[in-house]
Amino acid sequence: MKNSLTFTPLFLAIAATITPLAHAADPASAEGFVEGSHLTINTRNYYMNRDRRDIHSDDSKEWGQGFIGTFASGYTQGTVGFGLDLNAMLGLKLDGGGGTDGSSILPYGSGNGKAPGSFSTAGGTLKMRAFDTELKAGDLFLNNPVIAGGMTRMLPQTFRGISLSNHSLDGWTFEGGQASFTKLYNQSGHRRIGTSYGALPANADSRHLNWAGVSFSGIPELTSNLYAAELKDVWHQYYYDLEYTYALNDLVSLTPGLHYYHTQNTGQALLGDIDNNTYSLHVTLGVGNHSVTAAYQRVNGNTPFDYITQGDSVYLDNSQQYSDFNGPNERSWKLKYAYDFAGLGLPGLTSAVSYISGKTDLTRVDPNSRGYASWYSADGKNARHWERDIDVKYVVQGGKAKDLAVRLQWATNRGGDGYSAVDRDVDEYRMIVDYPINVF
Repeated sequence: MKNSLTFTPLFLAIAATITPLAHAADPASAEGFVEGSHLTINTRNYYMNRDRRDIHSDDSKEWGQGFIGTFASGYTQGTVGFGLDLNAMLGLKLDGGGGTDGSSILPYGSGNGKAPGSFSTAGGTLKMRAFDTELKAGDLFLNNPVIAGGMTRMLPQTFRGISLSNHSLDGWTFEGGQASFTKLYNQSGHRRIGTSYGALPANADSRHLNWAGVSFSGIPELTSNLYAAELKDVWHQYYYDLEYTYALNDLVSLTPGLHYYHTQNTGQALLGDIDNNTYSLHVTLGVGNHSVTAAYQRVNGNTPFDYITQGDSVYLDNSQQYSDFNGPNERSWKLKYAYDFAGLGLPGLTSAVSYISGKTDLTRVDPNSRGYASWYSADGKNARHWERDIDVKYVVQGGKAKDLAVRLQWATNRGGDGYSAVDRDVDEYRMIVDYPINVF
């Protein structure tokens, strides 16, 4: 099935930023190209161990040290200001390769089956600002519901393209752009944008992704986002969320919210027919330093909820450390308890424990489906799986080590009949140490 809709989110974003320029910034108040410059270096030590219990292989162990340097200039003086952003990243292998790599911290093995001792990348971005509108072209750090690189591994994923944002209206942010290439978080070079769960035909990665969106936070305690994207010749994807925090008193609060995605194939439909509606609902009860969250997530469609390769653009409540609970027709439930130890006089120490259970009927997937046939299973009539997560983090609050963060994560995932090919029996451990250095 092909979608006849002609959708160009970039044009919509540009149009959205042209009109609301009433709140023009004072050019004289700009800091200047040099005066407004900042240089930061984040050192990230990352260890991951995946014990694939169902296939009885060696643990997948990787340990690396990452360095992420980012320079952001100010803007030149005048009504239209110009600037430059630069980034450089280096990843060093401390352990992994030779049969133990594969947990996605280090690059995929080369011809000798071992991950290289190091990998690196560098990039730049030209930027221009006029009034409250900013245009960037080059290597982009993006983080929104339809295209997000995120920081879930040692180095971040970046995108090469253009972006436009506008903040003229109080409480509103308009943005849009186009990305043609991506640098994956465990690779040095750039590649065309693909998808996380779909198998695109050989040499048929989508040429680019267009997106546009608007965020609203003009009402206290309420946030809402509306986004749309086109992954050329693959899909149109639309996203909406709404969350509101109601304070019953100074101690107790209630926060309901929802996330919703609609994905529809378009153009050449490189992944075949897609008609997928995925949503999650949650409610969080906060009592002092305690919080309890209950969430329900549903995938309506005979394909999984999919998103761009390695990205973090999966803004769903039940997307967890190991599994996204995004299988075709999957329903899942989550219960999460979190505690902030500031209540015991230990500011900076936080913890969370989650349990998620999902089930689906994988036999409804077309075994001949282009791109998603691997989700089909004759044993998947009542496929079930569950995950248990524990997350502990401490951030140093003062002194020479201020902002040093240590995070420990444990995940246990178990898949029943029909799930062995897509959600394995895995025990996963992560230890992440971040130390940001503000050079100037």
